[in-house]
Amino acid sequence: MAAQREALPEGRYGRSADARADRKLKIVGGVLGAVLLVFVGWAGVHYLTKSEVSGELIRSKTVSDSSVQAVLEVRKGKDDKGVCTLRSLAYDGSEVSRLDVRIDRAEKHFTELVTLRTTARARFTQLEGCRTARG
Repeated sequence: MAAQREALPEGRYGRSADARADRKLKIVGGVLGAVLLVFVGWAGVHYLTKSEVSGELIRSKTVSDSSVQAVLEVRKGKDDKGVCTLRSLAYDGSEVSRLDVRIDRAEKHFTELVTLRTTARARFTQLEGCRTARG
């Protein structure tokens, strides 16, 4: 028969190493959980309150060898001002027009018709991006 080993009396020799390790893990987990919760809260507030100008090129049409018309949809804060950059490219890929459109209307969401003057016939027009204007 195999000898059966008896467990040590409970509480006689202090805490076991497993109990100390469990306690440390609980403390570390609680601290990391609190840090994660604070970060998620900060990120949510920052996302909801940030002021940013964004735009989308709805359509563009080459009107002639020297001009393009583009319809730009803009979203922004009511009092924000911004700049959206449009550019047109020729059939060979060279840039034939670039225009910074100032966005200073009071509306939060609107469309704007923009005419770009080109140096040659444009193949297509693209929105490079929008940004909040300084000052």
